[in-house]
Amino acid sequence: MDDDYMSFEEDEDDYDCFDDDRSYQEDYYEEPDLQGVSSKKPTCQIITMESLVAAQKEVLVTVMEYLSVKESQARTLLIHYQWNVDKLFAVYIDRGKDSLFKSAGLTVFDHPSLSNSRQNMACGICMEDDLPSHAMTRMECGHFFCNDCWKEHFTIKINEGQSKRIACMAHKCNAICDEDVVRKLVCPEIAEKFDRFLVESYVDDNKLVKWCPSTPHCGNAIRKVDDEGGQVECYCGHQFCFTCLSESHSPCSCLMWKLWTKKCEAESESVTWLTIHTRMCPKCSKPVHKSVGCNLVTCICGQHFCWLCGGATGLAHDWNSIAGHSCGKYKEDKVRQKERAKRDLDRYAHYLHQYKSHTDSSKQEDKLREFVREKAALVTLKTKDSAFKDMDWAINGADLLFRSRRILSYSYPFAFYMFGEELFQDEMSDEDREIKKNLFENQQQELTGNIETLSKLLDVPFDEYSSDELEKMRCQTRDIGLVVDKVCKLMYECIEDDLLGTAQDGRNHIIAPYRSEGIEKAVEFLC
Repeated sequence: MDDDYMSFEEDEDDYDCFDDDRSYQEDYYEEPDLQGVSSKKPTCQIITMESLVAAQKEVLVTVMEYLSVKESQARTLLIHYQWNVDKLFAVYIDRGKDSLFKSAGLTVFDHPSLSNSRQNMACGICMEDDLPSHAMTRMECGHFFCNDCWKEHFTIKINEGQSKRIACMAHKCNAICDEDVVRKLVCPEIAEKFDRFLVESYVDDNKLVKWCPSTPHCGNAIRKVDDEGGQVECYCGHQFCFTCLSESHSPCSCLMWKLWTKKCEAESESVTWLTIHTRMCPKCSKPVHKSVGCNLVTCICGQHFCWLCGGATGLAHDWNSIAGHSCGKYKEDKVRQKERAKRDLDRYAHYLHQYKSHTDSSKQEDKLREFVREKAALVTLKTKDSAFKDMDWAINGADLLFRSRRILSYSYPFAFYMFGEELFQDEMSDEDREIKKNLFENQQQELTGNIETLSKLLDVPFDEYSSDELEKMRCQTRDIGLVVDKVCKLMYECIEDDLLGTAQDGRNHIIAPYRSEGIEKAVEFLC
């Protein structure tokens, strides 16, 4: 272990726990309020299947009271505007009620019911005539057909999963049928299915509410109070990215993580073959393989390009000649292409090895957290020293170790794309890229060293320690925990300000911010 990192084996005389002149380093573990945990309002809520109806009703009542509409109309409006109340009200204020209703497939005025009519009628769908009025139903849009045709229409749409917005059967009529009428005409089983779809639309069509992607599914949904994405933790313990619903992957952006997982799924032999035997289309960036034919190739997107240089065709490249190329240059290009393929593969292998190494370590440290909790419970039971009745410092230290290790592991896929040519090729000069890459790698190395120190501190049978040894361990765990937390913050500042913040394409790579207290745990929605 390098001398730069704190070690539990240091001599007691050489070790100095917090002195008075270091009072700015508050006890992060014992006083989490100093990190702002208690002052921050929760940004996400757990909505269980039991509270889903109440959560939906809360929004429905707001719209019903503001617009003076019935519940079915409010739900249709909200589904159309993806349960975005602010957008719905903005359209209402700017365009008025008529325009608001029309855009959502609703009518402002109801047409009279057919129940009082004494005339027999004909259905325009099944062509049955001489039907009594009670066998017919008119929708709010004014169109009417027989109840049997309506029932068949509704049943088909509900079974197809299109029940949230069932349009009128009339030709070119986009009016949405009243859900109360739908329930009245279909059988009880279909009506129950219809109601379930309507309730679940609050999650399925809502950008701020998403099902927890746990496997097996826990049945919970998470509601965010803002549209900023981020990482959340469900009651079931599953942590995930609210934006893309994959596992928590910060400091990788969602696009980086998607590309990385796809790349890791592909076999290295396949990647090598594609690199050597294909050219990337200059328009759509899809790989193109040429087995026979001339060096002027055409991608499936329609783009013509030169097989030798990879450039799009133009005045210097036509069907008759390819300017500036020769057989000798072609062979040189193939050699350079193979060398580049090997270099790219070696680079990928390096980052993949680092990522997998730290991912494997995080799995071990997840087990270490359970080990620490068990030992902390034993210390609490047997110690007579009141100072060690509360062992939260050890438990929080193990949690911090696990979180920071995962951050470190995800920092390698981030670095692979940040300093490679796949996403930010034109964002930095070669010299600037090398400088920033070295600085970032120094941060990774510093974080690695301190994480290893924290891991070594906690992976001991401290339930057998004396009070003095526990006090020494507590101070060291607190000290190194503050260092790990600080290095993580600095790494995120570097990513957000110096790397993505200066990149033109950085806006497409929003990352979940670092939180000293860990990924936010969703709180229970109170009905």
